[in-house]
Amino acid sequence: MLADRIEALRNRKGNILGHEQSLKTAVLLPLVERDGKIYVLFEKRSLNLQHQPGEICFPGGVKDPDDPQAMDTAVRETCEELGVTPDNIEVIGELDTLITPSSLIMRSFVAWIKDSSLIEVNPDEVDKVFMIPLDFLLQYGPKEHILRLKPDFSDDFPLQLIPHGANYPFRLNRLQQYFYLWEGEVIWGLTARILHHFIELLKENEQSNTGE
Repeated sequence: MLADRIEALRNRKGNILGHEQSLKTAVLLPLVERDGKIYVLFEKRSLNLQHQPGEICFPGGVKDPDDPQAMDTAVRETCEELGVTPDNIEVIGELDTLITPSSLIMRSFVAWIKDSSLIEVNPDEVDKVFMIPLDFLLQYGPKEHILRLKPDFSDDFPLQLIPHGANYPFRLNRLQQYFYLWEGEVIWGLTARILHHFIELLKENEQSNTGE
């Protein structure tokens, strides 16, 4: 009966609408402690890759069907790219989920790399790694710009079915973009958004701890 189908929804937990068609990914924001200072570790993608060669990113990738959870994806990809073992990674917690206009769902996790001397990058995926002092990132903010995305209709899009047709007041998608500059390298895009989110959380935690 129809009523039974409706009742089956009782206490249902929500999910992200359309997640079945989305590309699910996960990344790790790696922290390294060295000589009493904390650093954020970044990768420079191999110049031989077809997708975004030479760009700066965090280790991570697409969720594999064999990965039980998104965190497992982030750890597995980090091990593959940095040549470390899972016991050299201590996951601290999860940051907020990022959903892009292209329907990519990205989960991100903060973690310690316990012994960075054991890192041996996979040259097929990683050109090099470098680290930025966390104190520097907390003190010096990124350059900020707005990226505006406009609707781009296919020739057969049924504008005639929409009130006012092509004159419909579609909302423009405004994306805040961050650019971090460090010794000739540029951190931008999704990596910069995740980094900025992490930095803002640390600032919020500082205010909470000081009672401000």
